[in-house]
Amino acid sequence: MNKEIILIDAGTGNLRSVQKALENVGANVIRTDDPQKVLSGGRIVLPGVGAFGDFMSGLRARGLHDAVKEVVSRGVQMLGICVGMQALFEIGEEMGDHEGLGLLKGTVVKFADSLSVKIPHTGWNQLTVKHDALLFDQIKDEAYVYFNHSYYCQAGDSSDVIATTDYGINYACAVRRENIFGVQFHPEKSQAVGLQILKNFVEAS
Repeated sequence: MNKEIILIDAGTGNLRSVQKALENVGANVIRTDDPQKVLSGGRIVLPGVGAFGDFMSGLRARGLHDAVKEVVSRGVQMLGICVGMQALFEIGEEMGDHEGLGLLKGTVVKFADSLSVKIPHTGWNQLTVKHDALLFDQIKDEAYVYFNHSYYCQAGDSSDVIATTDYGINYACAVRRENIFGVQFHPEKSQAVGLQILKNFVEAS
């Protein structure tokens, strides 16, 4: 089995912890900001931190925006993590409206100030798995994973949502459409549960 992972570097965060976690589950990780490597490589991990608009600008400035859309259209499997999941959607509202990759229908919006929870959503919270999903093989429902975000994804198609979590509201924390996967939480910071999720992606057929 080819366990090569193209780890995309959009220039907006430290990818070391994601890379180490992927290597820990047996992946051969190629970290790159070169669109040609993305176009010629295997499955893709798109991690992101910080602001949605900055992340999308980083992808476009490096020619990665079009490369990602091209390889996904060919059926290459891709996992978006945190802002990388948010980037899968059409629009992000952080610091003004910014266009995402548009691979999934929906919008990325801020948690309302009226909610009785602290923003950002930082720390451990539970998954509610909605569908029998490859990413959650051997993961128990209500397992804990680690979050750190102020914006969340409002999926335009409920069939894309494979897990939710509750933080003042119930929202999509994991999605899948065909070869496109996304998780709002940080699997690389989620200990054994997160490593199993990454392993499931790396070994997906």
